[in-house]
Amino acid sequence: MKTFNNPILPGFYPDPSICRVHDDYYLVTSSFAYYPGVPIFHSKDLVNWEQIGHVLDRPTQLPLDGQKQSQGIFAPTIRYHDGVFYMITTNVGHGGNFFVTATDPAGPWSDPYYLDAPGIDPSLFFDDDGKVYYTGTRPAPEGEKYSGNWEVWLQELDLETKQLVGEPTGLWRGALRDVIWPEGPHLYKVNGCYYLLISEAGTGHHHAVSVARSEHVSGPYVGNPGNPILTHRHLGKDYPIVNVGHCDLVDTQNGEWWAVGLASRIYGGYYRNLGRETFLLPVTWEDGWPIMSPGTGKLEMTYPLPDLPSVKSLVPSPCDHFEDEKLDFKWNFIRTPKEEFYSLTERPGHLSLKLRAQQMSELEQPSFVGRRQQHIHFAAATAMEFIPTNENEEAGLVLLQSHEYHFRFVYTKQGNQQVMRLIKCTEGIEEVLKELPIDAAKLYLKVQARGQDYSFYFGETTANYKALLENVDGRILSTDVAGGFVGAVLGMYASSNGISSDEKAYFDWFEYVGIE
Repeated sequence: MKTFNNPILPGFYPDPSICRVHDDYYLVTSSFAYYPGVPIFHSKDLVNWEQIGHVLDRPTQLPLDGQKQSQGIFAPTIRYHDGVFYMITTNVGHGGNFFVTATDPAGPWSDPYYLDAPGIDPSLFFDDDGKVYYTGTRPAPEGEKYSGNWEVWLQELDLETKQLVGEPTGLWRGALRDVIWPEGPHLYKVNGCYYLLISEAGTGHHHAVSVARSEHVSGPYVGNPGNPILTHRHLGKDYPIVNVGHCDLVDTQNGEWWAVGLASRIYGGYYRNLGRETFLLPVTWEDGWPIMSPGTGKLEMTYPLPDLPSVKSLVPSPCDHFEDEKLDFKWNFIRTPKEEFYSLTERPGHLSLKLRAQQMSELEQPSFVGRRQQHIHFAAATAMEFIPTNENEEAGLVLLQSHEYHFRFVYTKQGNQQVMRLIKCTEGIEEVLKELPIDAAKLYLKVQARGQDYSFYFGETTANYKALLENVDGRILSTDVAGGFVGAVLGMYASSNGISSDEKAYFDWFEYVGIE
């Protein structure tokens, strides 16, 4: 029997939502304060996914000014109806809940239609009678008598006016009495019955998935007596997969049911540098209720393949030589760009980064181009041309959890001497871990991680890497230290640290590989 391995999207791809259009599948995930926002993927077999773009790829769609790494875009939902794709989400720091539309999932998508809707985690449901409903989670109407005292609610959406109409209705507060954070709601209609799938107990270790059903879209909803139908909170903090939840269901053209959901792989203790990742699990139906991961009730690392036409596994090139006119979809910026700070055409075959005053340790939009860490063990390297002219200028690699928690592995100047420097930023306080002198116009930089041990190397050729510092504790890259909801991102960076500069750094290539 052929099998597949989880996660299907490794690395920081949380809050997955999925829809099927005939025999094509589309999936989106949260992006928080990274730009472009809401990566969108396509698949034919539910296992092999190819990114086809970002839903929010214009500044008018995605204002992120001043937002922390774990703010920005929360919990998108993707749906398809009558020739149109809908993506609905929350920008927690600007505008709240909104949706965008497209006829081609690769874009372009419309500018946002903002809704007068409190709370977060919106979803859309298209009923058989032509009506469209918004569901989301909001503070309980009687007031938040304890933190997380919220409810899932519903209101009709008029697609002509792009506004909510009628009266809002509270639907459900979760499976447990006084549960916290009933969230991530999705409505489905199966065999004439309405099913409300939610997560509850927060997105941390106690995350869980519960389901309720009703004969009417507005309720009353009755919970499954077997709730929660998926959780790992009872397995302990040594179990390798934790915080399982935030699921979305899809039925295949061959009659199977599957769910995508988030979970994290811990390593080096209860630490999750990779963030919350996207997993796939089978679903069956029994006595009118969905059964997740039947037989074990746990999210497994391996399952039999879906009954779908096999697709050749997609193996992206590990090295980007920056030879295209546009950046590959894997690359991201922090917050919304306000000016041109990079170029792929100034020096063909290179990514050029301007040294701007914005710093990594500020809530600004720095000169940073990064990608997700996707493996517990990995190696990343780049070739950089840059000569610092003063002590303010630096360029190199950054391993980023947030502006307050990160490593900067940079070429800079100390007095009259050029140096390679490793800076650790914890709680916004910077510490130089080590620096060594070097004088070179072109440098090769390499970071290698074995679990939580991160090692930093540099050299004038790829044959003479020299260790700046080895086996540095990387746990500051986990939300368990830094807080928040995102995973680690690494990439290229340049800054003049508060002063104006005309200098640039040029990156010839960037390679990232998972290692055994």
